[in-house]
Amino acid sequence: MSRVELAHEADFDGFRAAARRLLAAGTPPEAIAWSVAGGADADLFAAEPAPAPAWPDAPPLAAPAAFVALASDVVQHADPARFTLLYRLLWRLQREPALRRDPLDADRHRAAAMAQAVRREQHHMEAFVRFRGFTDADGQPWQAAWYEPAHHVVDAVAPFFARRFATLRWCLLTPRRSARWDGEQLSFGPGARREDAPGADAGEALWLTYYASTFNPARLNTRALDHHLPRRHRELLPEAALIPTLTAQAGARTQAMLACPPTTAARRLPAAARAPRPEFEPEAPVGQLLPTANGSAGMITPVPPASDRPARRIALEAQREAASACRDCALGALATQTVFGEGPLDAPLMLVGEQPGDQEDHQGRPFVGPSGQLLERALAALGWERSVAYVSNAVKHFKYELRGRRRMHKTPAQHEADACRHWLEAEIALVRPQAAIALGATAARQLLGRPVAVMQERGRWLRRDDGLPVLVTLHPAALLRGDPAERETAWAAWLDDLRAADPVARGGALP
Repeated sequence: MSRVELAHEADFDGFRAAARRLLAAGTPPEAIAWSVAGGADADLFAAEPAPAPAWPDAPPLAAPAAFVALASDVVQHADPARFTLLYRLLWRLQREPALRRDPLDADRHRAAAMAQAVRREQHHMEAFVRFRGFTDADGQPWQAAWYEPAHHVVDAVAPFFARRFATLRWCLLTPRRSARWDGEQLSFGPGARREDAPGADAGEALWLTYYASTFNPARLNTRALDHHLPRRHRELLPEAALIPTLTAQAGARTQAMLACPPTTAARRLPAAARAPRPEFEPEAPVGQLLPTANGSAGMITPVPPASDRPARRIALEAQREAASACRDCALGALATQTVFGEGPLDAPLMLVGEQPGDQEDHQGRPFVGPSGQLLERALAALGWERSVAYVSNAVKHFKYELRGRRRMHKTPAQHEADACRHWLEAEIALVRPQAAIALGATAARQLLGRPVAVMQERGRWLRRDDGLPVLVTLHPAALLRGDPAERETAWAAWLDDLRAADPVARGGALP
């Protein structure tokens, strides 16, 4: 029987070196007795441990990289047979190549379960350790914490605290092993007693007050609490003493919260920052509708005099500046910035979408995200120059809801769209397009002043009260959200809708 004694409970380097030598010597798993120096699994009745064989350095093993990662976790498990299990797996991997592809093997399954338990214990230790301050004999401030891990995870977790509290001196005490950081070097030592850890310090009462004040009774979930905060850890956490009282009061506190009036959301920018809205009067009519041979209405807009364009450009820039401070609805206070329309003055077409998206909100330009890229692709497919269109949105601010760190698009309410309508009307009056294309239901409603059934009216020309023709079609985002199997068909149908505006885009009039 070969005896192998490791330096400590989680001595992965020692296990790996010994395993290489044992495999090189052809020692089977059943002929090895693993022990830890000073550990409870050492043979106390052995008169003298057998000396380790003087094996030469063994060559590297042909072991999968996944096994090395697995072994580094399993050696931290509290099961005394963990070293025997790992060596047996390593022994079999050299002789059973198919073992690498057999996840149902009993040894592999047991090792995976042990590694998972170790990783969970590492997470618990990082989350539930609480340091308390004390002063040493030299008058130096230190932080100390007592913790009772279920597995031998101190060596693996201590570097996390060294990075997190790099400027502090601290020591982490556990029954089997302790860690110490003096501000420069991390060292390990034997276990300690709970009495060696300091008691509550002055900051603990402040922490308990903060914890109680931030407790949300409406989100209390006792099952999730028991899952994420096991009861064996609660006696180590000062705030755990408040949990029974806070849980008992949760129902009454929730009802009291519901009875309170809603609070007003804080704004990023004060409403007083809004600039005055400039007044303007367009010097030329929007256009004149003329009947055509098929009875439909076509639009012919006289080319404005060149002297009129600078004044309209100045007025459009004034509208853009005024919109940047708009607080007519709550969206202006929550978005990153206002996204006004852009494009050439006197563009024959105005493309109107619903609202900016996440990328538009960050860049301050309309149609630069995925929907804008799809629109650019459509213009290229139709053979339209980008200069034929002035692009804008019915709503000038991004409405969203947070899901984690992501801002997910949310359809604006009607009152929010109505608050932005005067900006859209100002753009129409100053740009003077020959026709507009409504991309989606929100844009169609704001352009036409009434609800529009987009799927029924798509591809058709409708008229505003001022005579401006409006072509109704889908927003490009609807194609992106559609069934991938039907995407090509939807794309072709959407191009057919837009193709109705081809005469205007090419400098002519509607047929």
